[in-house]
Amino acid sequence: MKVPYLDLKAQYQTISSEINGEVKRVLESGAFILSPELESLETEFASFSGCEHAVGVSSGTSALHLAILAAGIKPGDEVLTVSMTFVATVAAIEYARAIPRFVDINPLYQTIDTEKIGSAITKKTKAIIPVHLHGQSCDMAPLLALAEQHGLTVIEDAAQAHAASYHGKTLGTLGRLGCFSFYPGKNLGAYGEGGMVLCANKEDADQIKLLRNWGSSRRYHHEQRGFNYRLDAIQSAILRVKLRHLEAWTQRRREIASLYTQSLRGVPLTLPSELPNSRHVYHIYAVRVKSREQVAQMLLERGIQSNSHYPIPVHLQEGYRDLGYQTGDFPESEKMANETLSLPIYPEMTNEQVLFVSEQLKEIVSKLS
Repeated sequence: MKVPYLDLKAQYQTISSEINGEVKRVLESGAFILSPELESLETEFASFSGCEHAVGVSSGTSALHLAILAAGIKPGDEVLTVSMTFVATVAAIEYARAIPRFVDINPLYQTIDTEKIGSAITKKTKAIIPVHLHGQSCDMAPLLALAEQHGLTVIEDAAQAHAASYHGKTLGTLGRLGCFSFYPGKNLGAYGEGGMVLCANKEDADQIKLLRNWGSSRRYHHEQRGFNYRLDAIQSAILRVKLRHLEAWTQRRREIASLYTQSLRGVPLTLPSELPNSRHVYHIYAVRVKSREQVAQMLLERGIQSNSHYPIPVHLQEGYRDLGYQTGDFPESEKMANETLSLPIYPEMTNEQVLFVSEQLKEIVSKLS
């Protein structure tokens, strides 16, 4: 049996008639940029999330960049986040000429350790970007309390957490701004690039709309220096179709994750833990295992693709050495980077495939123990 890590073709086949019809409709309309299609997506995504304002942008990275600017973060300000994330989280901080400062992760839930945030706050700290890694919520209550105590802005990186929640509230709506990616492999993915910012107030939404379109609200009139960060109509139409299926896909991901957890219980590896009173949406189902590369190769030899998110934390990446961090500075992040193995998970997976992956992994881990 062959099990790919991700199968976007399988998903397309289930919704191809809807997608094709909507794309054709947009092509025939001739309206491709800042179109009614984008406005409809923004309205629908805001409603789905339980938020008043949503602004579509060109990628998850541009969502973070514009959110940071809209929040008033200035050059030289410090922004706290984690090193165990995709590099875009940190890059967006630097795009705004702010300074990223890292906090280690909680080893159980693998998101920012709220008990370590306080000691990382300085007079220069202006914001916190919690990363809802793998579709798991950060523990937001203590984080928000700390932010309020110190007058810090909270910008959620929810790039992997579409439809996830914390104490009944959709992730991306707990801070001042929430940022999403629509990269194709995401739980809600475009057929290209795309992103969205959820905003708690109209002023932020208006500012992001201005900045995404060259700082212009009227053609050839530029009130500010802005960017070409617009989300096009074709991607908007595709995302509108897929948004209608997101809840069913999320339920299926959670079913697959539950089956993995049941099947792998008792195996000498670490399984994901769900934060209480939250809804994990399992963008990634990551186990932690010794000899990860060997295990991944043995799975591949048996027809199973896997992945690693992320094998080098940002503070140890060559391109970010100038931040001044060393091996050992964030031990939990480094340990996770060395051990994390992401198993195949996508809504179209069959239970047979999930059980096959589980059985093969059990066999491999037992041999290596």
